[in-house]
Order: sequence, then structure tokens, then C-alpha cells
Amino acid sequence: MDLNLLTLFIAVAEAGNFRAAADRLGVTRSAVSQGVRRLESDLTRPLFNRTTRSVRLTEEGERLYQALVHPLGEIDAVLGATRDAPGAPHGTLRVTATSIAERFLSGPLIADFAERYPHVTLDVTVTDEEFDIVATGFDAGIRLGEVIERDMVAVPLTGEQRQVAVASPAYLARHGYPAHPGELTHHRCIGWRPRPDTAPYRWEFERDGQAFDVAVAPQVTTNDLLLMIRTALAGGGITFGMEETFRPYIERGELMTLLDDWLPPFAGFSLYYPSRRTVTPKLRALIDHVRDYR
Repeated sequence: MDLNLLTLFIAVAEAGNFRAAADRLGVTRSAVSQGVRRLESDLTRPLFNRTTRSVRLTEEGERLYQALVHPLGEIDAVLGATRDAPGAPHGTLRVTATSIAERFLSGPLIADFAERYPHVTLDVTVTDEEFDIVATGFDAGIRLGEVIERDMVAVPLTGEQRQVAVASPAYLARHGYPAHPGELTHHRCIGWRPRPDTAPYRWEFERDGQAFDVAVAPQVTTNDLLLMIRTALAGGGITFGMEETFRPYIERGELMTLLDDWLPPFAGFSLYYPSRRTVTPKLRALIDHVRDYR
């Protein structure tokens, strides 16, 4: 069997269609399609269910994918480390980051990294979905420490973080200040959710060691932080998120924090990567940069 066919198979399994897999590998769609057919012929069983809109793994295909993805990922990392060893870090470094990781996404950290390591191409995917970064081909991720799996190595990016509820002075002048989180249900709220098929995020509070959340039934809901901020600045209601995201507006007096006594700090963001994978020079460069940036 041509082992290159396994690379084609994994690319299609992760991309969900032949064209995206071809773009990822830098080959033609026809080459990917023919390669998958050859692999299915060699194995004498279908690996994908194909429709005009999607390509999905069959049960046999899923078993093959799970058996291959981790070993091939480790082999790729070892080869990458061997290739990169003689000179400066280079190559593409794929990182996924949550949309609320303000320190990482604000610009200076990434700009400084690009200046320091000109031969590394940093490919950043911003998403709030949780998934296996090894299975999806990422070198590292940025998340809050509490949601990082235990089999990952975590490098702190920030100190403690805090969520805040904020509103504009104009909104508060018209509608008043909530004295307790439960009163938020009587206010116009601006909520967040990652996808249309998920419920809006419940606002989390804590007092005297007792944690609780409030389902605020937001009048405006979005997956875009900038829209949340703009709506709040325009007096559209109370919104909720990471203090770092709102800090420039709070410092200028454009937004005011509410219910601070119910919002204690918690563990901050970390860069994380698989403990079982060889650390390539390009990933080591990002790890060291994050440590220096603190």
C-alpha cells in the first residue's frame, strides 16, 4: 500500500470534503478523490459516505482514522523537529485560540512573535468550540486553564482573570443599577453564544464561596464580542464578559462595571500543547515567547 494515501485519507476526514483537503495538501481535488478510491480499493471497504454536500466517515473509516491520527501526528512532529534542528525555527505553526483570549489576540504578542521569528508562519484559528487539537492538526491552543485537558502541558499566558457585567452610563441613568444578580432578569441584556444551535451563555456569579448562575434571557444575542461591546456602548443594555476585553472602555468611562462583589477572580489563560508530542523548534519558539511576554 502507498502510505501517502493515508495522508490523503486523514486530510479528507478532518476537512469534511475533498476540495478543502486538496487545498490543505496543495494538490488537486482529483488527486485526493482518486487517492481515497485507491485506498478503499486496497482495503476492500468504503471509508466515506459521500453526498453532493458532504463527506462523512463510515464506521470503518472512523476506526481507521482514530487508529492513525495520533501515531502519524507524532511521526510528523519528530520529522519536523529533525528538519528544523540545524537552523532558525521555520514552517507553519497552527494555533487555535478562544475568542476571549484578549492578551493573545490583541495584536502586540503576535506582532512581536512575527518580528522575532520571520521564518515561522503563524496560522491562528479563533473559535470557542472545544475539540482535540491533535486530531484536528493544531500544534497548540489558548484556553482558560480550567478547561484544558489534564494530558496537556499548560504554559500560563496571563495571571488571574475576572468576568464583569458592564453597561454604559446612559443605560444606567435610564434603568438604574441592579443590586443583586437576580435583578438582571428585569434588565435589557446583551448575551453571547458560540453557535445558533446553542443556548445563550448563563452569567456566572459567586458570593461567600457559593457559585450560581443566572439565565438572563438576553434581548440581543450574538457570537461576536465586538457587536456586544458596540451595543453596550450605544446604551443597548448590560453585557457580560472578560474584564480584559472591556478594560479600555472602563478606563475611559464609556462602560461601568456592576455587581463586582459577586465576581471574584479565577485562573487565567494558558498556551497548551500535547505532552506526548515532540516539541518542534517553531512550537518551542512560541512557548518561550509566551513566557517572556508575561
